[in-house]
Amino acid sequence: MTSKLILTVDDSASMRMLLKVSLTAQGYRIEGADDGQHGLTRMQELNPDLLITDINMPHMDGFELIEAVRGLSQFRGTPILVLSTEFSEEKKARARGAGATGWITKPFDAEKLGAAIRRVCP
Repeated sequence: MTSKLILTVDDSASMRMLLKVSLTAQGYRIEGADDGQHGLTRMQELNPDLLITDINMPHMDGFELIEAVRGLSQFRGTPILVLSTEFSEEKKARARGAGATGWITKPFDAEKLGAAIRRVCP
């Protein structure tokens, strides 16, 4: 079992809880934030091994969060997975351009999400 720390950023409390339950069962430590601004603050407080972020959020969306995180030198190598209901190639390309490591479409399969995490954060 791993004890890697993952920060999940999503404006849906139920999605944050679902991620916490699914990923805690796979041995990860999970912290959450409810929008991009809160997520950026939590990144600096926690220094997680991985960031999972939604795209559509109030105050600061996922694209802005990814760009802000990548702008901080301590997080240049931190893997960032986007977890979103969006799936257009344009949005995926924009996320990659901002610095995202990968993209997972909601609703997610817990096993596939775990496999994606292990790939980007061994």
